[in-house]
Amino acid sequence: MKPPPKAEVDLEAVVAKYRPVVGFKIRRAVGWDNPDWEDLTNEVLTQTIAAVRAGEFRGDSQIGTFIYTIACRRIVDHIRGKSKIARRFPVENDPASSQDRLEEHERIRGLAAAVSALPPKYREVLDLYYYQELSREETALRLGLAPARVSERVHYALKLLRNQMQRAAKSFFPPSPD
Repeated sequence: MKPPPKAEVDLEAVVAKYRPVVGFKIRRAVGWDNPDWEDLTNEVLTQTIAAVRAGEFRGDSQIGTFIYTIACRRIVDHIRGKSKIARRFPVENDPASSQDRLEEHERIRGLAAAVSALPPKYREVLDLYYYQELSREETALRLGLAPARVSERVHYALKLLRNQMQRAAKSFFPPSPD
């Protein structure tokens, strides 16, 4: 059996058709007034052209689906990059009141305690995915899991954290007897 033929794609027509669609998706994701949207749109379309020329697009799906996947990944990379910069160079807005700072500190301590109480397999996946900012695929490689399993563990770990935080809030602020 011979391999399936590569899909023939008119790249100029694809760029003309999908530039507005990709631009809209990116602007919606990164903010309507964010000037980076044009650069991101061009990067997505350039990556698409390079991938099609390299034979990565086999024609199993629509070209729009292929572009959508590339756009989503580029948006995530962009947002992660911005969050790294924001952590390195924090901007102090209004100085919070001492009460606000105390409450924030208590929330952070409560969350840290809840994370510490998680079973090790959930703590580890959260550490790799959120704190070390590895992609789902990189996390899967490190843990020897399938990427779908990483997503399941992240989702379940967040559910456990949410439940623990809600229980803690209820014990801290019991409902008033009416």
